[in-house]
This record gives sequence, C-alpha cells and structure tokens, in this order.
Amino acid sequence: MKAKELRDLSMEELREKEREVKQELFNLRFQKATGQLSNTAIISKTKKDLARVKTVLREMSAQGQSDNARA
Repeated sequence: MKAKELRDLSMEELREKEREVKQELFNLRFQKATGQLSNTAIISKTKKDLARVKTVLREMSAQGQSDNARA
C-alpha cells in the first residue's frame, strides 16, 4: 500500500482502512503467539501500512483545520 494511493481516498475510507489494518495486525500477532504464523516479516509490513494510513489521516485533518482557520 502506497501513500499516494491512500491520499486518493476520502476521510471515511481512510478510517475504515485504519480499522481493517488494525484488525489484521491483531490477527497476525495472535497467529504469531499461537505459533501459526510462518512469515513474521508480514507483521512489520502491516505496522508500516498502519503508520502510513495514520500519517495520511493526520495530514488530511491538519489541512482541514488550516482551511477552517483561514475562513
């Protein structure tokens, strides 16, 4: 998942994507704890995806606040 792709989404779509990625990360951690996860590198990839989503959300909300401050 790339930041450019995320920036094309709406705020609501980004929030939904954040929920999905958090759930996926939870499931991966659970699989790791129970010994069912063979490729543990996917956990760090998922963490980075979550960070990207949160960063784009923060950028969009900051733009919205600065736009409101100008009006």
